[in-house]
Order: sequence, then C-alpha cells, then structure tokens
Amino acid sequence: MRKRNNSDHDTTSTLLDRDPDLKYCHTRGEPAAPSGSDPDKRMGTPFRRLGLVARLKRILLWLLVVYISIPFIIKLCPSIQAKLVFLNFVRMPYFIDLKRPQDQGLNHTINYYLEPEPGINIGVWHTVPAQMWKEAQGKEREWYDSTLGSAHPIILYLHGNAGTRGGDHRVQLYKVLSSLGYHVVTFDYRGWGDSDGSPSEGGMTSDAVFLYMFLKEQLGTKPLYIWGHSLGTGVATNLVRRLCDRGTPPDALILESPFTNIREEAKSHPFSMVYRYLPGFDWFFLDAITANDIRFASDDNVNHISCPVLILHAEDDSVVPFHLGKKLYNMAAQSKSLSGHKVQFVPFPSSLAYKHKFIYRSPELPHILSDFLGTAHPHA
Repeated sequence: MRKRNNSDHDTTSTLLDRDPDLKYCHTRGEPAAPSGSDPDKRMGTPFRRLGLVARLKRILLWLLVVYISIPFIIKLCPSIQAKLVFLNFVRMPYFIDLKRPQDQGLNHTINYYLEPEPGINIGVWHTVPAQMWKEAQGKEREWYDSTLGSAHPIILYLHGNAGTRGGDHRVQLYKVLSSLGYHVVTFDYRGWGDSDGSPSEGGMTSDAVFLYMFLKEQLGTKPLYIWGHSLGTGVATNLVRRLCDRGTPPDALILESPFTNIREEAKSHPFSMVYRYLPGFDWFFLDAITANDIRFASDDNVNHISCPVLILHAEDDSVVPFHLGKKLYNMAAQSKSLSGHKVQFVPFPSSLAYKHKFIYRSPELPHILSDFLGTAHPHA
C-alpha cells in the first residue's frame, strides 16, 4: 500500500512538473498564470461594444421621438411657427444701446420714437447724408427733421426678421446709402428691438404705412424711395400696394433678396430641409403659418403695384433662394399694373459671395441705383 501511494504521488508530481499550469492551479491561494490573453478581457470587449450600441440606440430613439414630436407640437401651438418666422426675440448684436447709434459708427444719426397707435412706440433712426455729418454733431431731432426739406432724396429702409435696426449688415448699408447722398430712415417694427408691442404682419405693415406718411408730410413732392430686405420685402410690397390703392404710389420700390410668398419661402428655407419631404409638411408647418394670418404675398401684391421696381438678389443666397427672387421678377414683368414702369432685375454671381445680406459690398451698387432711379447721386 505504501509503495502504491508513493508511486501515485510520484506520478502526480511528474504531471505537475510537466504542466506548470496545473501546478499553479493546484497550489491553494495562488492565481493561475496567464497562458496567452486574459479571458476576462476577451469577454469584456464584446460587452463594452454591446453597451455602446445600446447607448447609441437610446440616443437615436430620443432623436426620433423629438423629430416626430416637433411637427405635432407646432401644429398644436401655431404661435411657435410665428415666432420662427419673425425671430424678433433674436437680438444681434447683443447688448447694443439703440438709443446711441453713434456707438455703431453712425455719428450723423438721431434716435427717436414715434407712436403709430396709442400705447405703441417704435424706435426710429434717421441718418443724414454723409456730407452733413460735421453739421450734424450735437444736433437734436428738430435739426434732423429740418434736413428732410433739403434736396437730398430719402430712402425708407424696412429690415428683415431677427436682429434690430442696429444689425451690422444694416448699419453698413446705411453708411453706403448715406455716402451716396441719401437720407436713410429706418425703424424697428412693433415687437422688435426697443419698440413696444407684439409682431404680426398687419402690425408691421401698419407701422411702415405710418412712418411713410410721417415722412411724406415733411417732404412734399421730394423723392421718397422704399427699400425692403428679406422679410422686409414682404412688408414693402404690402406698403406699396396700400399706397397704390390710395392713388399715391412711392417714387420707387427696391427689393433686396425678396421671395414670392411666405409659404414658398418657408418651404425653401434651410431650416425646413429635415422636414421638407415629410408627408403632411404643408399641413404641419405651412398651414400653421397661415393660421397666424402671415402671408407676405408679394407675388399677389405686384399685380396691384404701379411704380418702378428694382430687384437685387445674390445667386448664392441660401436663406431666400435666388430662384424665388427671379420668379417674383418674372411675375412683376408680366404685371398689368406695372406696365409702363421700369421693372429691373440685377443678379449678383455666386463668385462674389454676397449671400443673403452683403450686397451692400458691391462696388456696382451706386451705378445700379443711379441707372435705375434715372438721376445722378446727390453727392456727385
């Protein structure tokens, strides 16, 4: 028995000596040495991958829920769509003091307020021609109002959505027009900037009509031109249509980056790209705009306008696509009410990179305006 036990012990020892893995496993309290790669690591890698995939699936699921929910939220709360059209809550540049246009380099500009309706005050800027800037230093509103009686023509500028009358690209245009010898009068519609009230198409148009009549009373027969940009082109055609219906058309209408109507513009806007081909897009989004009584139907207005019309549009405009400006021009050119009036379309090639709001940079702009208006610039 003892010999057999010894033999068994020797056999076991021999096996352990031959296979060190068995030896280490046999030894109590000592971990087994790795025989290649760690099995825990080999098993952990696929588990980590599965965890990452699960997280990605949850994120995608949330994005899908948000994507599907937005159209229904807008349909149930159409006022959201109105805010997206006007963007009056977006103030750029931030922290600008609209009472101090000189902070924006307009040291020949006065700020004041008018009341188109009881309880509604709108902020107005009046920039005199650049050659008057020395005389303008330290002057009050009375002096600025008196300059409207000079021989210099006036441009009433109607800005687009977002920002205020102090937006940088707008200020740069005021400077260009002022250097050409024009008075530039601009304002923030109700609900924009420091103006009172809430935005609406009717309110914007009423404010424009009020300011136009205010200027016209002081000008008499002197030229008064209307310039609209982007959403302001819709306000401009609304204004001019009203004036023409009254038999008092303006001297000219200039439309920078215009669209045909707000539905076509909304459908072409970059923000609508992710939903444009969604079934029911019109019902969810465009009908919500109409429900707010927002139309800006320039394509219809041009059939009731009887004054010279100039359209400026950059081919690389991604906010209001070039084809909408061209389409509006084609409609205006065929309008019976515009028969006998100059209707001109000036495109700006993509190579110039003027996009949606930098046409003021064009060195050809002075020549375009003088050719269209049929007069030399007042400063010349």
